[in-house]
Amino acid sequence: MDSPHVYAIADAALCEMKRDEVNQSIIISGESGAGKTETAKIAMQYLASLGGGSGIEYEILQTNPILEAFGNAKTLRNDNSSRFGKLIEIHFSTTGRICGAMIQTFLLEKSRVVQCAVGERSYHIFYQLCAGAPASLKEKLNLKKVDGYKYLKQSCCYSIAGVDDAQMFRTVTQAMNIVHISKEDQESVFAMVSAVLWLGDVSFTVIDNENHVEIIVDEASKTVSELLGCSIEDLNLALSKRHMKVNNENIVQKLTLAQATDTRDALAKSVYASLFEWLVEQINKSLSVGKRRTGRSISILDIYGFESFDKNSFEQFCINYANERLQQHFNRHLFKLEQEEYVEDGIDWAKVDFEDNQDCLSLFEKKPLGLLSLLDEESTFPNATDLTFANKLKQHLDSNSCFRGERGKAFAVRHYAGEVAYDTSGFLEKNRDLLHMDSIQLLAKCKTSLPKMFASKMLVQSDNSMSVPYRSSAADSQKLSVAMKFKGQLFQLMQRLESTTPHFIRCIKPNNLQLPAIYEQGLVLQQLKCCGVLEVVRISRSGYPTRMTHQKFARRYGFLLEDVASQDPLSVSVAILHQFNILPEMYQVGYTKLFFRTGQIGNLEDTRNRTLHGILRVQSCFRGHQARHHARERTRGVLTLQSFIRGENARQIYSSLLRKHRAAVVLQRNVRCWLARRYFINVRKASVIIQSGIRGSLVRRCNGNIDLINVLREFESKQEAHGDQILIKASVLAELQRRILKAEATVREKDEENEMLHQRLQQYENRWLEYEQKMKAMEEMWQKQMRSLQSSLSVAKKSLVLDETPRMSDSSVDQSWESNGNHHVSSGSQLVPHTGGREMNAGLSVISRLAEEFEQRSQVFADDAKFLVEVKSGQADASLNPDMELRRLKQNFDSWKKDFSGRMRETKVILNKLGNGNESSPNSVKRKWWGRLNTSKFS
Repeated sequence: MDSPHVYAIADAALCEMKRDEVNQSIIISGESGAGKTETAKIAMQYLASLGGGSGIEYEILQTNPILEAFGNAKTLRNDNSSRFGKLIEIHFSTTGRICGAMIQTFLLEKSRVVQCAVGERSYHIFYQLCAGAPASLKEKLNLKKVDGYKYLKQSCCYSIAGVDDAQMFRTVTQAMNIVHISKEDQESVFAMVSAVLWLGDVSFTVIDNENHVEIIVDEASKTVSELLGCSIEDLNLALSKRHMKVNNENIVQKLTLAQATDTRDALAKSVYASLFEWLVEQINKSLSVGKRRTGRSISILDIYGFESFDKNSFEQFCINYANERLQQHFNRHLFKLEQEEYVEDGIDWAKVDFEDNQDCLSLFEKKPLGLLSLLDEESTFPNATDLTFANKLKQHLDSNSCFRGERGKAFAVRHYAGEVAYDTSGFLEKNRDLLHMDSIQLLAKCKTSLPKMFASKMLVQSDNSMSVPYRSSAADSQKLSVAMKFKGQLFQLMQRLESTTPHFIRCIKPNNLQLPAIYEQGLVLQQLKCCGVLEVVRISRSGYPTRMTHQKFARRYGFLLEDVASQDPLSVSVAILHQFNILPEMYQVGYTKLFFRTGQIGNLEDTRNRTLHGILRVQSCFRGHQARHHARERTRGVLTLQSFIRGENARQIYSSLLRKHRAAVVLQRNVRCWLARRYFINVRKASVIIQSGIRGSLVRRCNGNIDLINVLREFESKQEAHGDQILIKASVLAELQRRILKAEATVREKDEENEMLHQRLQQYENRWLEYEQKMKAMEEMWQKQMRSLQSSLSVAKKSLVLDETPRMSDSSVDQSWESNGNHHVSSGSQLVPHTGGREMNAGLSVISRLAEEFEQRSQVFADDAKFLVEVKSGQADASLNPDMELRRLKQNFDSWKKDFSGRMRETKVILNKLGNGNESSPNSVKRKWWGRLNTSKFS
C-alpha cells in the first residue's frame, strides 16, 4: 500500500476513519480530461468492496451512470467531461460497513443545453434517448433522430468513437431501477428531456412592423405542449409576451424575436437544471442513511478541473475560481497549516517558502472591488452590458498584479495554474440566469407532475425582499446571482472539507491526444508545477508528515514498554522512543505532539502489530483452554441429562409396548376361538350332509324294508340320545373334507363353464339384434317400395277413370246439342265416344292384370321374408342359409320391380297416345271447350 495507487489512498482513508474515528475526504483534482471521474469511480468501487455486504454499496455505484448521462458531455479535450461538481459522502456503520450515502452537486453548465461548440456534444442523455429508446417510448415522446433537433445539430457532432449510445441508455434505465426510480417517474424524466429538445425547434413568426412575434403552431409547439401538459395558448403567452408590474400597474409587453428566443432558451435551461436537481434528490432518498447515521463518513470530491480554452466564458470563470479555492485548501493543509503547526508546537523548524494563491483568491472574493462583487453589482443594472462590465473591471482592478485588462470585452487573470484570458460576452446574462414569472406560471399550469414541482420549488426559492422596482417581476429576483450562489456553495464545501482529514489525488494528463502510453514531458511537468506537487515533495522531504499527541502516542504504544516508571504521557512517549532506538534527528518532541519523519511511525506500527499478534496468540490459547474445559463440563452435564431423559423415554416406550402386547394376546385368543368355532360348525355341517346322503342311500337300498327302516330309526334315536358321545374318526373326516374340496372344485368349473356359455349367449343375442334390425330395415324398404308401386297403380286407375268421365259427359252434351237441331255435329260426336269406350276397356283390363300381379308378388315376397326370419330366429327348421337366401330374395325383388316399373311406363305411354288420338277427331274443338266448361264447374 506504499505505492501511490487509488486503492492505497482509499484504503488509508478507511483505516484512518476506523482508527481515529475522524471523517475523511478524498479530493480529486486535475485538468480537464486527466481522469478525475474514472478515479472517483475506482475509489468508490474499492470502498464498496471493503465495506459492502448490505447491498447499499451496489446502489451507490449505480448512481454513476445516471449522473454521467445527465451531467457529462463531450468536449474538445475529453469525451466524458463532467460539466458539474460532485461530492459523494459515503457513511459507514460502527463495524465499518457502508450504510448509506449522500450526493451534493455544484454549478451544472446549463448553457450547454442550448449551445454547443463545433466538435462538442450536449449532455449524453439527449443522444442516448434518441438512439436507445424503445419504439413505444419513441412514439409516445415523438422522438426524432439527433440530427433533427436544432439544439443538437449546431455542433455537427452526434457520436463518440467506441461508445454505443443505445447500450448506454439501457444501462441508465437499469441504474434507475436499482436506485428505486419508478417506471412512471422514468417516463416523466424522459418526457422532460424530449420537451427540452423540442423547445429548441419551437419557431416564431413576426406579426407587426416592430418585430414582435408569436410562436408558429407546428409539430414542435404541439409536441412541447403535450409533453409539458399545457395548452398551446399558454405556451405562446409565456414565450411571446411578458407581464410586468410597474408602480402597481400591470403591463403586458410583446417580445421581439431575439427576446422570445432568449425566453425559450431560458425555459429549456431551467427545465433541464430542475430535472437534474430532482434526479439528485431522488437518488439521495434511495441512499439516505436515516437512523443508521453514525457520524463516520468518507467524502469523495469530483469537481471540474482547471480549464483554459481559446475562448473562455462565464463557465470557465466559475470553474477556475473553484479550482483556486481547492488549491488554497491544498496549500493550507500541506504548506501553511503544516508549518504553522510546527511553530505553534515549538519544534526546531526552518520555514520553507512556497508559492501562495491568496492574491488570486482576493482578486475574486474581495469586497467591494472583487471580480465576483463587481459582476454581481453590474448584473443589477438593467442597462449594463458585457462591455460596461469589462470596462468597470479594467477601471477598478487594473492595479492588481493578478489582473490584466485586454482589448474590448476581454480580461486576463493570472491563476495558480497559469494565466487565462476571459471574454465577458454573455457574463451578465448567465450570471442573472433570469426566468420570468410568465415561464414559471406556465410550468405551474402544466398537468404533468414534474413541471409543477419545478415551478413550486422556484417560487419557494424566490426572495421577495430583494425585489427591485426596475426589475420586471419578483421572479427575476427569485434567487441570488449564479456567481454568488456558487460562491456560497463553495464556502460550505470548504467548511465540510476542513472538518475532515484530507487525502489528495492529483490526476495528470499525459497528452492532449487522448491516447495511451504517450507522455508529453513538457505537459506533465507543467501540470506538476501548477498543482503544487513539486512543492509538496520538497516540503515533505524536509518536514514531519506524521504527528501524534503525547496522550495518543502513549496510549497506543505504551504497552510495549517493559517497565513503566511514570504515568506521564510525555515521559512514556520519550521512554518508548529510547527503548526502540529511534534516532533524534528522525523525530521532534513538541509541546503537545510528537513529530516524525517519513517511515518512522511504520517501524513502531510493525512492532506494535507483532506484539499484539503475540498477545492475541497467547490469549487465543488461553481462551481455547477455557473453552475446551467449559465444553467438557457442558458435555458431561449434557450426557447426564440425556441419560435421565433416555431412561424415562425407554420406560414409557416399554410400558406402551407391554400394553400393546397384552392387548394383542387378548385379540389373538378371541380370533383363535372364533376360528375354532367356525371350523367346528363347518365340520358339523359337512357331517350332517354326509349323514343325510348315507341315510338317503340306505333308504333307497331298503326300498320299502320296514325292518331296516325301524333299525335305522332306533339307531337314529340312539344317536340323538348319545349325540354328544359319538366320536368321528380322523380318517372319515379327512375323506369327507377331500370330497367337499372336490365338490367345490367341480362347482367352480361348472361356474366357469356357465360364465362362458353366458358370454356366448350374450354374443348370439347381440348378433340376433343386429339381424333383427337388418330385417326390419329390409321390411321397411320393401314396404316403402310396395307403397310406391301401389300409389303408381292407384294414380293410373284414377287417370283412366278421369279420362272416361269427360268422354261420357261430352257424349251427353252432344246429344243435347242434337236435340236442338244440330244433327250433323251430334252424329259425328256419337262415333268418338263409342270408339274411345272400347279402347278404355282394354286399358282397364291391362291395369287390372298389373294390379293382380302386384298383389300376388307382394304376398309371395312377404311370405318368403317371414319364413327366412323364422329360420334365422330358430322358430322353423330348414337346411338353408338364411343370409344367402335373403340376399337372393332381395335380388329377385329388385329385378321384378324393375320389370314391373317398365311395363307400368309402357302402359302409361299407350294410354296417353290413345287420349291424344281422340282429341284429333273433328269435334275436338268442341270437346276442349266443354272440357274447359266442365273443369270450371268442378273447380
